[in-house]
Amino acid sequence: MTEQKTKIKLAVFNSKSYDKLFFEQFNSQYPIRINHFEVALNAQTAELASGFEAVCIFVNDIVDKAVLDQLKAGGTRLIALRCAGFNNVDVQYAKEIGIRICRVPEYSPQAVAEHAVGLMLTLSRKFHKAYNRVKEDNFSLVGLMGFNLHKKTVGIIGTGKIGIATLKILSGFGCKLLCFDPNESDEVKTLGAEYVSVERLFRESDIISLHCPLLPQTQYLINHQSLALMKPHVMIINTSRGGLLKTDDVLSALKQKKIGYLGLDVYELEASLFFEDLSTEIIDDDVFQRLLTFPNVLITGHQGFFTEEALSCIAQTTLSNISLFFNEQKSGNELF
Repeated sequence: MTEQKTKIKLAVFNSKSYDKLFFEQFNSQYPIRINHFEVALNAQTAELASGFEAVCIFVNDIVDKAVLDQLKAGGTRLIALRCAGFNNVDVQYAKEIGIRICRVPEYSPQAVAEHAVGLMLTLSRKFHKAYNRVKEDNFSLVGLMGFNLHKKTVGIIGTGKIGIATLKILSGFGCKLLCFDPNESDEVKTLGAEYVSVERLFRESDIISLHCPLLPQTQYLINHQSLALMKPHVMIINTSRGGLLKTDDVLSALKQKKIGYLGLDVYELEASLFFEDLSTEIIDDDVFQRLLTFPNVLITGHQGFFTEEALSCIAQTTLSNISLFFNEQKSGNELF
């Protein structure tokens, strides 16, 4: 690696103890001086980035025009996302004002895929309920009846690396696999999965798992109209982005018992909730609190990515992206 004359100044926002651990573990091989900020990046905190040539952000940081203008004024040249999604960044405006953006397009597809299947199994076999019962010396099986994944029809929306990793796991369970993605993959077909229209996937799937990015054309993909096409008691799993579900419509479908099982690792308004310990706080989000009241809803706090392997890859790729940019080299992970 080319030696830098001076170290690159990097501000890491929304930094947790585990971010510090993995970034410091791998930073010895890079010419980067890291400052960690626990706060999220937004219009109120962007002034902290003044004087930093690069900022590193995560899924719930808000980088709109106002923030980008502050970053530009403070000398920031690069935004390094330590995630794959970039729906929280005004990419077009960043391009207009000359701030470059890079990301981590994949870190551990298996981590998210395994989490998605874990949600399926927990909901289908009620592991979470059984765990609590046994802790209280209650060994009754009444109310714990589950169902096999074997021979169930599972619809996968989005067949990128995470979607394919999920398909590989589910093929081992003997599931019938239906897929929808505008960009079809030959690898999917070799797994015995079938590409179908999204309408057919909605109609025929016992389980629907979302693995697509949040884009204007995918926002509220799960809504009143799509839910009306689905089987009664369908299972829906979302480990991608919260905005793929129109939460009010999902709540209505839960109350009407149209949705039989709901597993979420993401939530549309998670930015004010997830990644923080709010156990002593009053959560002022009636929609989220309503979701928690349903016995057939399982929510985890955006931890699908959270494995040692994934965090190692995120840190190494992010640091490499930054170093290469300031050496005027391409990483292949640039958005433009």
